[in-house]
Amino acid sequence: MTTVLKGIRVLDFGRVIASAYCGTLLADMGAEVIKIERPGGEFDRNLGPFTPDGRAIVYELITPRNKKSITLNTRHPDGKKILDELVKQSSIVISGFTPKGNQIMGLDYDRLKQLNPGIILVAISGYGQNGPSADRPAFDAIAQAESGAMSYSGFAGNPPTRSAVPYADFGTAIFGAYGATLALLHKEHTGSGQLVDVSLMDTALTFVAGMGVVAEYTLLNKIRPQVGNNSFYNFTDAFQAKDGWVIISAIGNEIWQRFTHVIERQDLLDDSRFNDDYNRYQNRHLIHPIVCDWVAKYTVSDIVRLLEAKRVPCGRVNTAREVVNDPHLIAREMLVNQHYPGVGPVPMPGIPVKLSETPGEIVTNAPDLGEHNKDIYCNLLHYSPKDLDSMRREGVI
Repeated sequence: MTTVLKGIRVLDFGRVIASAYCGTLLADMGAEVIKIERPGGEFDRNLGPFTPDGRAIVYELITPRNKKSITLNTRHPDGKKILDELVKQSSIVISGFTPKGNQIMGLDYDRLKQLNPGIILVAISGYGQNGPSADRPAFDAIAQAESGAMSYSGFAGNPPTRSAVPYADFGTAIFGAYGATLALLHKEHTGSGQLVDVSLMDTALTFVAGMGVVAEYTLLNKIRPQVGNNSFYNFTDAFQAKDGWVIISAIGNEIWQRFTHVIERQDLLDDSRFNDDYNRYQNRHLIHPIVCDWVAKYTVSDIVRLLEAKRVPCGRVNTAREVVNDPHLIAREMLVNQHYPGVGPVPMPGIPVKLSETPGEIVTNAPDLGEHNKDIYCNLLHYSPKDLDSMRREGVI
């Protein structure tokens, strides 16, 4: 079986997570993704966690998988000429800079499309390519804060809390890859490329507004509160069992009815305070101690078994120790061990999009810095080995 993006060449200037993982998603589906770093490597190589031999697990092993690696100083006049040659022979460029940063790097769209009218620039930034904040730097935590998400995360009375999972980063990577594939489809019909503008702030706000938080304020003048592990407008919470924690979601009247049978509290069905999701949310403080007492009698495995038998959604609150041995995740190939010399097997995320006819795959380990300089510069751009030596001495590559 072939991969769906075979034959698509991507120049990946991604750093940290959002722009780098965007390139990973395309590489997993068969695109030839060339990761481009300045000579000596980018700063994210110094961000943990690290392998025992000092390599950055996320930024040197996971996000660069399936990619090629070259070094190039695009601020050097000769480096910019090489960039132009690469752009002319590529389909997509991924950048991870502010609009001003793109101009400094030679990656602004107006310039690139003059070189290659079919080029697609996936410009990933903190705030997008226009607007008063466009040139501000940002990371995931900043987007979580300014989108409003941190204000209602965590437990009541505690400080605003960010999610430990950098969803603005990963969500922006997904939107970037989605935009790239849409732009490829447009190019197939028209021959023209385009600018794909995605940002951490837009992603975070999309998730917040998509859950009705902004509309709730605008229409009802309500500021969403912190509710800890509860869900909003239904009964969901985490509870401590004999040997760990479990989360239970009794959403909808049918599931609520089945849940009350499992915990042997059918009397709750006759109480008007619990007759629908909204009332159960409003009166969760009354339900919580009842469920706490029931959960405390059992192990997590017992609770999951009893609730699943009645089709009540629930789950163990796992740590990484349990996740690596989860039989469902193993069956779905969502944790794939890649062997790295000197490190051993490194578990990394599998392919989350399962295509029946053109599935993605992890073919190659993350490359060493500049591992493909000779391949790209000599075989693709037809420089000589002597040229490479000269460019290294001059700080071009």
